[in-house]
Amino acid sequence: MPDIYFWTVAVLAIFIVALSKSGLVGSLGMVGVPLLSLVMPARDAAGMMLPLLLVMDAIAVWTYRKDADWRILKIMLPGAMVGTIIGWVLWSFVSDDMVLLFVGVLTLLFILDALLPIRKKLLGLPPSKPWGTFWGGFAGFTSFISHTGGPPFQIYVLPQKLSPVIFSGTTAFFFAIVNSAKLVPYFFLGQLNVANLTHAAILVPVAIVGVLLGVLLVRRISVKRFYQLTYWLVFLLALKLIYDGAMGVFFTSHVA
Repeated sequence: MPDIYFWTVAVLAIFIVALSKSGLVGSLGMVGVPLLSLVMPARDAAGMMLPLLLVMDAIAVWTYRKDADWRILKIMLPGAMVGTIIGWVLWSFVSDDMVLLFVGVLTLLFILDALLPIRKKLLGLPPSKPWGTFWGGFAGFTSFISHTGGPPFQIYVLPQKLSPVIFSGTTAFFFAIVNSAKLVPYFFLGQLNVANLTHAAILVPVAIVGVLLGVLLVRRISVKRFYQLTYWLVFLLALKLIYDGAMGVFFTSHVA
């Protein structure tokens, strides 16, 4: 008999990530690996997720092929490639929980910063190359470890106040390139095994439906509502990441 619990969680996780790939709820895609970790080891969850992410990326890139901000991408992608290499090198030394905690803290600081008066003075400024390279690198690193590159990417991009469609297109191209760069390292690390690829193949229809539904909705939401929704989702996910990471770093290790 099929494992109902496993497939229920897997379908939910992939559908949420697929919605995020459309740009509708960008940061919500971060819950994919944590959700899958309820029913499988975190490293296997990351491996299973990568082929599905590439399917979602292909749809998103085609949909937003004329809508990306290449100025931002040219700034962030070189750093992202460096971050990907660092993630590969440190794969055996950095735990998923450490990454989740670090990402959660930085994301929470990002939200608090957005509430301060100084943030209003920075909105709409031209992207800073050093700042964008740094956050691109951090996004590449965290994306490699646990597919949680969303917050670092958004820390740099959200203050630019792009339209929802341009924001979605820029996000789609950035992560399509970053995820493609992870294929070779994941192969050599054994993450693309038969079991992971089989599960991923079964879940492809869920991924396609989720992306297409998100694309349909993102073109119908107002800019104000879009950013309100995104900031609130980022805030809630920051709290979840901090909780999950802290539990793993400070409690699970001691119990073991």
